[in-house]
Amino acid sequence: MQESVGSFSQRENYVPSVFTRLLWWLATAEEQLLKDCTVDRNRYSIIGLTVMGTWLFATLAWTYFFTTVVSNIFLAAILGIFMGGIILGIDRALIKGIDKYNKNRFWPFVFRGLLAMTIGLFMAQPALLYLFNKEVKQQISLDNEQRKRDKRKQQDTLYAAQKKELEVRKQNLQQQLTTKYNEVSAARSSFIAETDGTGGTGKVGVAAVAAAKKKEYEKLDQEYQQLNTQIQPQIRSVDSSINAIETSIQQEEKAFTELLNDGFLTRIEALNNLIKSNAALQYRYYLLVVILLLIELMPVIAKSLLPAGVYDEKVRLRQQLEGEIANNNHSKELQLKELYNQLAFEQDEELIRSFFNITQEHRKQKVEQELKAWKESGDSFDKFWLRIKKDLLTKQEH
Repeated sequence: MQESVGSFSQRENYVPSVFTRLLWWLATAEEQLLKDCTVDRNRYSIIGLTVMGTWLFATLAWTYFFTTVVSNIFLAAILGIFMGGIILGIDRALIKGIDKYNKNRFWPFVFRGLLAMTIGLFMAQPALLYLFNKEVKQQISLDNEQRKRDKRKQQDTLYAAQKKELEVRKQNLQQQLTTKYNEVSAARSSFIAETDGTGGTGKVGVAAVAAAKKKEYEKLDQEYQQLNTQIQPQIRSVDSSINAIETSIQQEEKAFTELLNDGFLTRIEALNNLIKSNAALQYRYYLLVVILLLIELMPVIAKSLLPAGVYDEKVRLRQQLEGEIANNNHSKELQLKELYNQLAFEQDEELIRSFFNITQEHRKQKVEQELKAWKESGDSFDKFWLRIKKDLLTKQEH
């Protein structure tokens, strides 16, 4: 019997610690109602711990996410704490709306579940990037090399027609020089063969034939030199254009290489490519996604699975009590206002009647004076009546 009294006394004087108050606040519980509910204290402390875990996880995940976006670690931490606070507010709103006395629980629960899953799936990405950081960096290197090759192919395709046109032009110019050079070479060989007797007439030193072949050779050589003088600048111009195209391609490749980074989207793409190419990673990846998703869903799951207790009944009764008090207060305030208006009407009515009674004799005297003045003035009755209405008659209130 003494133990029961002691237990009851301890419940009466229970003072939660600061940490317990924090857990209750995270669980959206009312301290004044909960501290007397022995069983529900631990239940809502558990819910508060799940909310705290989700809050800390969200803060760390968002901080890591912002480190991939900004270079300042302190700014990333501030932004991570800010977004973690937003997630905390959403989680508290979700679990606050879960009530066993709500008749329509299915669709609100589905909505809360979908919202929690959406947030959880997004927050799982930074965590997975952190866990597979080394593998992702390696995949980023491979992906960036592939991007460079793709960029080179795009550039080659873009300038292919222009380069082909320049190369064909250069080939035609070189073909003209080659053809002319072959003619000069043939003439020179014919002249030399005629001179040494190895060709032509076969007679050494025949001056007339050799002179003619020499003249032909010199003529062709001169034409070749003139043609070479004309064509070489054109060839150099074509080479310069081709080099300019190559330089432009290299500059664009350099600019594209400088744009390559290891930002968030690049890491996500690398992670996806890594999962596609690595069968051993796929199972662990999806398992981690489920685990990280459960972290975000835990507050909703905990609030939904844990049975309702005395605290929930006290909350319902308290709400009912406050509603009845609010209705009673409203009714009494309405009665007071009606009473005030009624008494004010009665007092104003009495005052107005007294005012007209007091001023009645004075108004009669005023009429007699006006009547006497009218008789003496000789004005028309209409003018007299207008003056009476203006000075003595009352106006209706609007």
